[in-house]
Amino acid sequence: MSAPLLSLELQDLLGRKPRLLIVDDQPLNIQGLYRVFADECQVFMATSGEQALQLCVERQPDLVLLDVEMPGLDGYQTCALICQDAQLQGLPVIFVTAHQDADSETRGFECGGVDFISKPFNPAVVRARVRNQLQLKLQSDLLRKLVFVDGLTGLYNRRYLDERLFSEVHRARRNGSSLALMMIDVDHFKRFNDRYGHQRGDDCLRAVALALRSVLKRPADVVCRYGGEEFVCLLPETDAAGAAVVAGQVAQSLERLAIPHEDGVAARQVSVSQGIIVGVPSQLDSPESLLALADAQLYRAKQEGRKRFCLAELQAR
Repeated sequence: MSAPLLSLELQDLLGRKPRLLIVDDQPLNIQGLYRVFADECQVFMATSGEQALQLCVERQPDLVLLDVEMPGLDGYQTCALICQDAQLQGLPVIFVTAHQDADSETRGFECGGVDFISKPFNPAVVRARVRNQLQLKLQSDLLRKLVFVDGLTGLYNRRYLDERLFSEVHRARRNGSSLALMMIDVDHFKRFNDRYGHQRGDDCLRAVALALRSVLKRPADVVCRYGGEEFVCLLPETDAAGAAVVAGQVAQSLERLAIPHEDGVAARQVSVSQGIIVGVPSQLDSPESLLALADAQLYRAKQEGRKRFCLAELQAR
């Protein structure tokens, strides 16, 4: 009987099946690998490098099995682009290829690959190599969480936001896609702490964090604790209409929580103000400038009475 892909400890910590992306322009090869892993993994499939890159962003796989010979972007080019993307940092790529010469392997390692599997592949060997890389990847992820996760709320922290925002701005600029940045502030939070105490204040921030998580469900969306009672949401490929919908859902989620706040705004329960900047970033729009623009909209929302969102769109330059 084959050993499981993950130890029981890592399975519990992950809380889901591992995500595996298989990339090959030959459907028969994909089907063969799919049969090996379908019972233990969420398996995604791509038939080109371009499609693989899109799925890496959308599905956030834990490991990629990548063919070398493909039309358009070949495996080496695809692997290099994966390794250059800050959002995909640490994503292991195993090449599955008929090339077994030293030059091919050297090129694969130089562009970021972690291992090679020869075609035609042996299922037991494939499982063993995938198991080793998955264990290493997930152990590395646990260490990264110590650096990038806020201890109080469990959300990503500002350090992670700085890295991810830089990556998403460049991706949106390259693809000509719209990016939405939301800055969210708990209304009159100092008054809340003064009345109810800091322990209740911490409980409130954790509840707000859960509410934000419940709204932002796409794998590519990011929710961070920016500092104090401020949060930032990063929504790739989202236009003004989509951002407005999300802002409304955030407000509704807080309404349903109904956390009492006697010194808050009119409803006497915890609410948030939201500032949103959205659009296709130009070369003049740096990550820092986008944060400043979102913060300006947040300030406007507070000036207009709180418990609302204000949105501005980037101007074409």
